[in-house]
Amino acid sequence: MIRVVNLHKGFRGQQVLKGVNLEFATGKITTIVGTSGCGKTVLLRHLNALLRPDEGEVFVDSVDIVKLPQKELYEIRAKFGVLFQGAALLDSMTVFDNVAFPLREKTESTATEIKKKVEERLEQVGLGEMGGKLPAELSGGMKKRAGLARALIMDPEIVLFDEPTTGLDPILASSIHQLIARMHATFGFTGVLISHTIPQVFDISDYVAMLANGVIEELSPPKTFRASQNPVVQQFIQGKTEGPIHVL
Repeated sequence: MIRVVNLHKGFRGQQVLKGVNLEFATGKITTIVGTSGCGKTVLLRHLNALLRPDEGEVFVDSVDIVKLPQKELYEIRAKFGVLFQGAALLDSMTVFDNVAFPLREKTESTATEIKKKVEERLEQVGLGEMGGKLPAELSGGMKKRAGLARALIMDPEIVLFDEPTTGLDPILASSIHQLIARMHATFGFTGVLISHTIPQVFDISDYVAMLANGVIEELSPPKTFRASQNPVVQQFIQGKTEGPIHVL
């Protein structure tokens, strides 16, 4: 279970998070939606302590990670896998070596064990023949798949997805959403996904949280979320420029 309590964060005098309270159900996918620049990624980066809040608590398995010393924080971070917005592959490494990197750095697995596991993950994400390629030789969708294989290589309990379909056309975006759903069904991780791609993201989410004005305005299953009478939610779903969400 991940639980965020009264989280505040600001940058240079501008408050981004203004008292966020949110629980992420274990073994489920929760998608955080909201307008561009509303603080979705800022919130995500607090979940594995890449950012520290100005105020508030972040609990991972009942441990407040905000107060942890660095050594214990490393142990908590081992529970996480991350698919970064741009996949964040290392350009000088092959796809195989990118996926193998965490195993080589964090485990004592043999070369044979690493080869077997990396090949298995690449096959699972549809890149079984691409291990020898460099990132520059991959399409945008392939890079996302390689990033997902790396995020899953350590068998994490929690996977964070930061705008996993950014830069992809609707067809490729749909294929990545379907892949995330398949990997979730296979591994059973707790997923936290950041997106503003609706309604497509509803299909893979167990819960949808609406971040607006620095707080969580709504948390509910997709069907309930769509029918919400909250004017903030309806403005976002309908794409209206007028309403409680300020549009620059």
